[in-house]
Amino acid sequence: MSVQTVARRYASALADVVLARGEAREVQNELAEWERMMFSNEQLLEVFRNPTIPYDQKRKVLGALIARARVRPTTANFLQVLLKNQRLPDLNEINRRFTQVLDERSGVVSAQVFTARPIPQDTKESLRQKLSAITGKTVRLSFEQDEGLIGGVVTRIGSTVYDGSVRNQLEQAKERLAGKR
Repeated sequence: MSVQTVARRYASALADVVLARGEAREVQNELAEWERMMFSNEQLLEVFRNPTIPYDQKRKVLGALIARARVRPTTANFLQVLLKNQRLPDLNEINRRFTQVLDERSGVVSAQVFTARPIPQDTKESLRQKLSAITGKTVRLSFEQDEGLIGGVVTRIGSTVYDGSVRNQLEQAKERLAGKR
């Protein structure tokens, strides 16, 4: 079974629990902190990845970290389930999917916007409003500069790409002039 499939199952189950308990954002933040801690410490990550280290030793390490971090019981239980099922090293993918599940259930979509240069805040807000109208959902934007763009904007929402780049407009004009469109 792929890591993405496993991550989706864990994320959906966790979302069911935290939404019912009203602690979705708190658990999401705690798991994000755990991910940063684990993936910034190669030795710690190796402890949880290494199949030759006995489960009891891993459990003790996790227990000590949980006690030190003082996380919510839901977060602690989830981390212990991941350890028991040898999925703790997959926490980054599970967290990514968990965020997507929570967003989907609350009517939020994430959009990546690529621009040649930084754009003003009022333009960002206008783009967010237009994308919200198109999708019918609240849109969370993240902006990245792409030096390969001549100008314009390329936006990705899930697998859908809205290409308003100058390069794309020039290609379309070229095709129209060549009679292909």
